[in-house]
Amino acid sequence: MAIRIGVIGGGVFGETHMQTFAQAQREGRCELVALAELNEELLAKRHEQFGVRTYTDYREMLAKEELDGVTVVTPDHTHRPIVVAAMKAGCHVLVEKPMDVTVEGCEAMIAAAREADRLLEVDFHKRYDAYHIALREAVTAGKLGRPLYGYAWMENRVEVPRDWWPGWAVKSSPAWFLGAHMVDLFRWLIGGPRGRRVYASGAKHKLKSLGVDTFDCVQAKIDFDNGASLSLDTSWVLPEGFEAVVNQGIRVVGTEGIAEIDSQNRGAEACFAGKTQETMNLGFKLHGQDKWGRPRYTGYGFEAIADLIENIAYLKSGGKIADLQGKYPDGLDGLENTRILCAIHESIATGKLVELEK
Repeated sequence: MAIRIGVIGGGVFGETHMQTFAQAQREGRCELVALAELNEELLAKRHEQFGVRTYTDYREMLAKEELDGVTVVTPDHTHRPIVVAAMKAGCHVLVEKPMDVTVEGCEAMIAAAREADRLLEVDFHKRYDAYHIALREAVTAGKLGRPLYGYAWMENRVEVPRDWWPGWAVKSSPAWFLGAHMVDLFRWLIGGPRGRRVYASGAKHKLKSLGVDTFDCVQAKIDFDNGASLSLDTSWVLPEGFEAVVNQGIRVVGTEGIAEIDSQNRGAEACFAGKTQETMNLGFKLHGQDKWGRPRYTGYGFEAIADLIENIAYLKSGGKIADLQGKYPDGLDGLENTRILCAIHESIATGKLVELEK
């Protein structure tokens, strides 16, 4: 029996979700059934692209379609009611990061998943990058010794908050939008410790002058309960002339070694007439064609989404959610991520070191 999938949110990254499932459908792995999206113009565009049934109300979609799983690709602050409703409708759920912007929201989703006995997965796609997988294997094998500290950076060009999502950006920050990835990645690389204390600072200058009242940048120092620490830099005001939409990387230092991954400069560069030098992260999302001329999508951005299909297939074959523990980013990972990010914003607001509850 085909795995029936619905998508909630058809924007920029919602399209990536739909591309992933459309490709899996061609491979016989699932059926992309429906999309729920408030913007009717965008809804019509996605219908033309993918031929799915469309809804402006996700609750109607959940009630009418017998779905096995849904992905939630909506603004961060809207996740909680959608995920809880999907769980009550009997769906397994993949929700975009951050899982929620409140600890209470994350806890409500986890409770709903447990009550419904459904899988709750968070799209922390940095875990699916082959470079990061290799680094984690090195850390797990003890090649770096005991992890001591890390440094992570993730920065966007200014058009991301200014042009792509100005209405939503004011309810977010570079820490929520970008830092969520790097906090999860560092925790995953070094064995999943919990946050212990946080100190952070942020600045509002450029975006506020452009009418988008949110932080230009957020910096944080996070101490974990295993003794390791992470220094995190995030911003989304890089100039439009910068060579990539995202500048990102991570370094891990241990008692016996050091490893660093520059996730931007991986060897693919180009320059075309009338444009500046461009650096491409082809490992994230590569759009191509198969030998029949059909769209073909590869990269860890797609693999992280397709993981939901694999997990649902395992469960439909008689497997248990408990058997998948540690094999995907789950609700508890999302909760810890949000707990740390909330502490980052509390520290900025108070100017003080924030001690996290044990």
